[in-house]
Amino acid sequence: MKRIADEPGYVLHRYDWSESSLILEVFTRHQGRVALVAKGAKRPSSNFRPVLLPLQPLRLSFGGDAEIRTLKAAEWVGGHVMPTGDALLAGYYLNELLLRLLARDDPHPGLFDAYAATVRALAEPRVDSDPAALRAFELLLLREIGLLPQLDLQTLTLEPLHEGSLYCLVPEGGIRVAHDDDTAALEARHWRALQAALDTDPPYPALLQVCASMPAALRAQLRRLLTYHCGVGTLRTRQMLIDLQAL
Repeated sequence: MKRIADEPGYVLHRYDWSESSLILEVFTRHQGRVALVAKGAKRPSSNFRPVLLPLQPLRLSFGGDAEIRTLKAAEWVGGHVMPTGDALLAGYYLNELLLRLLARDDPHPGLFDAYAATVRALAEPRVDSDPAALRAFELLLLREIGLLPQLDLQTLTLEPLHEGSLYCLVPEGGIRVAHDDDTAALEARHWRALQAALDTDPPYPALLQVCASMPAALRAQLRRLLTYHCGVGTLRTRQMLIDLQAL
């Protein structure tokens, strides 16, 4: 039986498995998204009960060869408080994206680090940083799973973006020249700045800085792409996107 010990992770979602146990969807640094059963976690005396919370950094130990493995130990690492208000909704939105777009057992260490940094940013009492943190994470997530085209080229022709022209990111065609009926578009210099940030190592700090200076149109561009690939059809996900329209 394979045993994983002291693995950095976050709880993305939890639901009842029996009268006393929970099934967890967790995002770990080295194992990717993993399903775990936390036996007895609902009992008042369980050590798991106060620990298995979303948006909190954990150290997890688990084992098993089945699709759903068994949680052996969970420890809260600490470092920041739980996000509140709109920041809490934003954190749940991140979790929903990971659940919908990441395959199980597919590690993305860089994306995990970006997720941890985004959650820390949401926990800080600086509302002005929340939109930039979300945009930076959305961009990295789309790139990690192969859904983000090169942002400094026109996708269909591979031609460079022309200075002063407006461009859109569309699900069916990537980066293209904005049409007259496009309500949200970005200048070529904005797309080039985003690509330059993505090309840095590590990209998240540079992306955070660039996204902080981006027009609000970037949010609409990325949400359109994410909504398309998530297949947003459940009220839960759609309502999150509506609730977070300012973020």
